[in-house]
Amino acid sequence: MKPVIAIVGRPNVGKSALFNRLVGRRISIVEDTPGVTRDRIYADIEWRNIPISLIDTGGIEPDSKDELLSQMRRQAMLAVDLADVIIFVGDIHTGVTSADIAVVDMLRKSKKPIVLAVNKVDKVGDPPPEIYEFYNLDAGDPIAVSAVQSLGLGDLLDACYEHFPENFDKEEEADVIKVAVIGRPNAGKSSLINSILGEQRVIVSDIAGTTRDAIDTYFEKDGKKYLFIDTAGIRRKSKVDETVERYSVMRSYGAVDRADVCLIMIDGNEGVAEQDAKVAGYAHEQGKASIVLVNKWDIVDKDTGTMKKMKIEVQEKLSYMTYAPIEFISAKTGSRIEKVFPLIDSVYEQNSKRITTGALNDILNEATLKVQPPSDKGKRLKIYYGTQPSSNPPTFVLFVNDKTLAHFSYIRYLENQFRSAFGMEGTPIRFIIREKGSDSGPSKWK
Repeated sequence: MKPVIAIVGRPNVGKSALFNRLVGRRISIVEDTPGVTRDRIYADIEWRNIPISLIDTGGIEPDSKDELLSQMRRQAMLAVDLADVIIFVGDIHTGVTSADIAVVDMLRKSKKPIVLAVNKVDKVGDPPPEIYEFYNLDAGDPIAVSAVQSLGLGDLLDACYEHFPENFDKEEEADVIKVAVIGRPNAGKSSLINSILGEQRVIVSDIAGTTRDAIDTYFEKDGKKYLFIDTAGIRRKSKVDETVERYSVMRSYGAVDRADVCLIMIDGNEGVAEQDAKVAGYAHEQGKASIVLVNKWDIVDKDTGTMKKMKIEVQEKLSYMTYAPIEFISAKTGSRIEKVFPLIDSVYEQNSKRITTGALNDILNEATLKVQPPSDKGKRLKIYYGTQPSSNPPTFVLFVNDKTLAHFSYIRYLENQFRSAFGMEGTPIRFIIREKGSDSGPSKWK
């Protein structure tokens, strides 16, 4: 489980600049105007060989009645709820302000560890005497940093490391299939798990999740062990409250990172929404086995062809994930819930599948005989041989004469031939194209 760090502070202290420097690339907009970062932005970094999720937030104005600033304050506090450690950023030039004191008081109520970063200390050497004023915040030892000059960042991350949860790198049991139930609020994620537990009644243990409010439920069925990761618990207060929706997306990303199989819950009454596509796209990018569950099918108004139309909509809006099986269920009534476990077992197996080199090259030879590889200016792509170096997801290396000739459309054709021959329903496939005898880097196809 990746630890999560949230960068928080009042406006214009350099939070986004610090975030960008830690991430190593310009992601957040950096502008010398308060209120520029209106959304939390998050990215993955690594420190001490540990993957970490880093969240940037908009500035907190504790007492502002301005609607936008109030939304930013609420959004930042949601990020705090998500975090394991909070970096509070102050400004050496302005010193401690009443707003700093108020923000730290707000953060202290979260009972999360706070690491105090004093930004804009742009000179190497002993920190200026002004830094000692920040002890008045009673938030631990201030750490002098410069986002602009990249100073003090290692010390800052070391201080965060000391507060990471003891079990952040704990791996679940190897023989347990980890299943993330992801989707929009009110799509029926908790109802699905409750329906499963109510039907089978073989609960090994219920354990509270992390500060992210996810609930982990261990479960046994037919001698197999499962860990269901429920990301529910967030409910939008209104249709315009996008803050909470984004928060649930972030939490779903963390669940996907942990999972072997993702159950993507779609509300059958509303169809595939932008948030569904975001979360499903992340599961695809991470190479996770996936199943699309269209829920609430018992209350959907149906006529001839309704199910077919919904399948077409799902496949169009999740066009990168046409390999995922689609099942229509009702978590509330339990309709077709019995089909979920066989699908989980199947896509997990497909995601872990290994193909022998002999069988792989037989299919490659047949595929190239059926449809000749593309050519350009009289030079034709030659695929010498292929091999599978890894699974989860199945990843294939193809050795060729010229990787620039390996057009996307032909790689997609080969993927279809592999799926036809080997199954692989429910799992993405990766292709890495290498030139035989060349040290040039590979081309990757997802």
